[in-house]
Amino acid sequence: MAVGSSWTRSTALAAVTALGASALITGPAHAEPLGLLQCQGTETVTYSPGVTFQPRDIDITTDGRFGSCVDGEGGVTSGSYGERFTILAGCNDLLDGFQGPRTFTWNTGDTSVIEATGSSTAVAGQVVTTITGTVTHGRFQGRTATQIIVLPQAGLLSCLTTGVTGTTGVTTLTLA
Repeated sequence: MAVGSSWTRSTALAAVTALGASALITGPAHAEPLGLLQCQGTETVTYSPGVTFQPRDIDITTDGRFGSCVDGEGGVTSGSYGERFTILAGCNDLLDGFQGPRTFTWNTGDTSVIEATGSSTAVAGQVVTTITGTVTHGRFQGRTATQIIVLPQAGLLSCLTTGVTGTTGVTTLTLA
């Protein structure tokens, strides 16, 4: 079965489902005036071994990079997040809902931990994952978070042969 929290398992299931069927680090808490933070970037997910229709243990690595952030209070211009975990999955897994923490690291060296819930939907060859929650620790504590991740849905051929080994899509994050 899965190694890791329900967040990582569910995040992986959403990503796996997108493909065919898609360290908690806290810095000091900052009490800051509310200002909008908007970030745009990419999320890359890799699978080893490749995901096929036959469920099996899959090592998953998620790497999110926000190359462009606009911070209404100034300071944050970029950020990142990443996770690594193992789940039992196949291309036919459903788009389950999920909840748990996600840690973002900013170019300033600060971190933000978001306690989030999310869900994924397959739409027109893409899997759209919406994550919402509140920043519970670190920079931007108390703010509302919304992250959208759009990954391409894998083709049937990949699931039938060597398996889906990775995908990259776009992501946006808003903290208000």
